[in-house]
Amino acid sequence: MTDARARLARLRAAAEVPTDAAALAIFRIVLGSIGVVSVARIYAYGWADELFFRSRFQFRYFGFGWLPEPTPARVHAALITAAVCGALVATGTFYRVAIIGYALAFAFIELVDVTNYLNHYYLLSWLLVLAAILPLHRAYSVDARRLGLSPYLPAWCTWALRFQVGIVYFYAGLAKFNTDWLLHAQPLQIWLSSRTETPLIGPLLDQLWVAYFMSWAGFLYDTSIAFFLLAGRTRPFAFAAVVAFHVATRALFPIGMFPFIMVGSALVFFSPSWPRRWLGPRSVAPRPPPARSSRWFEAGATVFGLFVLFHVAMPLRCHLYGGNVAWHEQGMRFSWRVMLREKNGAVTYRVRDLDTGKLTEVNPRKYLTDRQAREFSSQPDLILQLAHRIAADRRLLGERVAVHADTRVSWNGRPGAPLIDPEVDLAQVVDGVARASWILPAPTQQPARLSRVASR
Repeated sequence: MTDARARLARLRAAAEVPTDAAALAIFRIVLGSIGVVSVARIYAYGWADELFFRSRFQFRYFGFGWLPEPTPARVHAALITAAVCGALVATGTFYRVAIIGYALAFAFIELVDVTNYLNHYYLLSWLLVLAAILPLHRAYSVDARRLGLSPYLPAWCTWALRFQVGIVYFYAGLAKFNTDWLLHAQPLQIWLSSRTETPLIGPLLDQLWVAYFMSWAGFLYDTSIAFFLLAGRTRPFAFAAVVAFHVATRALFPIGMFPFIMVGSALVFFSPSWPRRWLGPRSVAPRPPPARSSRWFEAGATVFGLFVLFHVAMPLRCHLYGGNVAWHEQGMRFSWRVMLREKNGAVTYRVRDLDTGKLTEVNPRKYLTDRQAREFSSQPDLILQLAHRIAADRRLLGERVAVHADTRVSWNGRPGAPLIDPEVDLAQVVDGVARASWILPAPTQQPARLSRVASR
């Protein structure tokens, strides 16, 4: 018991050691700039209409149906707020207010429609939550000069950010430990063979060995990179690998801000004072104050422990459902299962009037944009949501109906197979966290190699 208390005391002392705020200030600048650039891209490419306004129906996250409708006024207000607050965060101006505004505006934008979900924006959401708690404005900020803030913060601030970034990489690698990725090089084989027009390296991308090499390299990179970033001797080489990896993925795949978020986030693994070596002697911080024991430490440690437990457990919940999560999708989101499946589907709803027996078909395109239709057609909970909307629309007309879905989904190059039990009345199914018996088992055959690759 005495030894345990001694270890806890040493851990507490290490967590409270004052460290230079310079490195996390650079991270703050990157974090704020991402908000500005992301919003600028949405407006520059005209994505606001496609993402928010053209559809008649928005898919909601489980438990967030209470959010207000994304009217143009609300969405534009959220986008502008995210950009303005992002700029204030980057400059460290009224930081506490700005980071909360940035986080709330970004959360609303992300929660508007499930088909907008991206793993790296989920990561950005958690980084914003941490940034709202941590004093990242103590260096290189307007607030630091205006308020005379100490350019130091406790070591646990860096620990928290390193954990958040590291857990993403580790679980992304762990998720790749499956037969499709390692033994069949899928879905990379599909994606690479469609990029043969890429300058210089295009012909190589049609080679089977390249797909296998990149699959294994991706697995090894994701599972190990955080550990190499933590070690001082390997950190420069690991960061070079991070940059090279994300430059390559950015060149090959349309993944938006993902490379910039991950490269910027990797900076938290460097020494707390690294920016001062680049900015010259005038940037040297004064002598750090002695470590002070905070009376809030126990409460903070408890909260951080719950934070760690959540991020360790959340990606593992898919194993409670059995089957293959890439097929049934239960536990797929919020689990850092990055770039693991290529799924294409077709959905038609059969609506049967319970009073007259009349049967009609409903095309999802009546409700959805092209982008929404592509995303929803292979995700069972979204198919269920639209079935409920169709039933609700018929009830407004005074009809009692049953809604069935005829589905055909191709997964990682396999032949199309039914995803939803066509005999189940989806209008009577209540969505929840329990295992969904109305989702059919995954196909058992192995993914086929692309013919033009296999023939070489």
